[in-house]
Amino acid sequence: MKVKIYTLGCKVNQFESQAMYKELAENGFDIADNDEFADISIINSCAVTHVSEQKAVKLIHRIRRESPDTVIVLTGCMAQAFPESGDKLPEADIILGNKRRADLLPVLKQYLDDRKRLTFVEDYYKKDDYEILDVDKFLNRTRAFLKIEDGCNRFCSYCIIPYARGRVRSCSLKYIENEIKTFAENGYKEVVLIGINLSSFGSDNGLTLADAVTTACESADIRIRLGSLEPESMDLKILQTFAKYKNFCPQFHLSLQSGCDDTLRRMNRHYTAAEYSEIVKNIRTVFENPSITTDVMVGFAGETEEEFRKSMEFVERTEFAKVHIFPYSRRKGTVADKAVNQIDASVKKERAAKMAEIALKTRRKFLASQVGRTEKVLVESRSKNGMYEGYTMNYTLVHLETDESNINKAVDVNITDSTDDFCIGRTVN
Repeated sequence: MKVKIYTLGCKVNQFESQAMYKELAENGFDIADNDEFADISIINSCAVTHVSEQKAVKLIHRIRRESPDTVIVLTGCMAQAFPESGDKLPEADIILGNKRRADLLPVLKQYLDDRKRLTFVEDYYKKDDYEILDVDKFLNRTRAFLKIEDGCNRFCSYCIIPYARGRVRSCSLKYIENEIKTFAENGYKEVVLIGINLSSFGSDNGLTLADAVTTACESADIRIRLGSLEPESMDLKILQTFAKYKNFCPQFHLSLQSGCDDTLRRMNRHYTAAEYSEIVKNIRTVFENPSITTDVMVGFAGETEEEFRKSMEFVERTEFAKVHIFPYSRRKGTVADKAVNQIDASVKKERAAKMAEIALKTRRKFLASQVGRTEKVLVESRSKNGMYEGYTMNYTLVHLETDESNINKAVDVNITDSTDDFCIGRTVN
């Protein structure tokens, strides 16, 4: 039977989709091509925003319309956080929560035997174990992702993810070592350590993120990069530990959400704007040429024009390399969803556009600052403009003239120019 997995949302979902692919392939299933009919269609869903949830709903409707006979499995965060969503989606044959992901194979076999709709969603508990997933390669990718942490204890007032993922759970250092070595043996030149709340790695078992990075960097001579981070965990000591390793990539995606203290307080974020600025200052002191990227939310419940102005000014002052902007999305079951002072959708849209102007300005400035530098670029693929493209250690996208023989190789590139979204360079002999 042929299977196709549709992955929505974050890098953690991408990692877990690869684990599902591997398990299914080892048990006799074939992976369907993009334009090929699949006997089984798995939607690995996201629940971060209402938009991401609607993407899953529309996708399920489309798959059923185009492939009436395919078996549809809804799994991921939407299935876990909103198990009742399955009642509104009769097209889904199987509803499988995140906690029951390991049961995918037996559940599929059960459904194929009797063709009766199945729902398996189980609540998380504080003492749940970390789920070990076996992934040794990624389809159509030159870098690998490695999930080392799951769950979140923060309960930000707008976020449903602790209900979709449970509490913090971390893997062992031995698991990290083994997986990094496996990825290196399989030809990957870079591994990204990821988690639902990556900064909390080890808080449940006496370790820290510094231990994870040390283990990863010492396990193989390949690049080690970090996924999204909560800023307050990035103290000077941990930054200095990261900086010891030449294969550690100095790119920090520090989730900001707002540059205004009053808004941060209502969001139940655990830092102030001033504390965030101090962390950014430390990063730029410890590392020679780091990049700092972030997420910013606009239109959060109760956000005044003055609060939004402060947030815009903070983003401009911090000079981020890139900013992911998104309007606040109400999530049923969260504290912020019950707030009475919700912001109109048209205001959110207007604020997102204004914030995007600031973000573009700071991105242009960052990319221009890379011109004249010679950096190692991991060449990944052919770009749409006919050149090749890849990323530097600090995750600057570079287009360059080279040839196919350099794909998946780190080459020295002199950066000669910049655009609004990438730099241009030439290889150095």
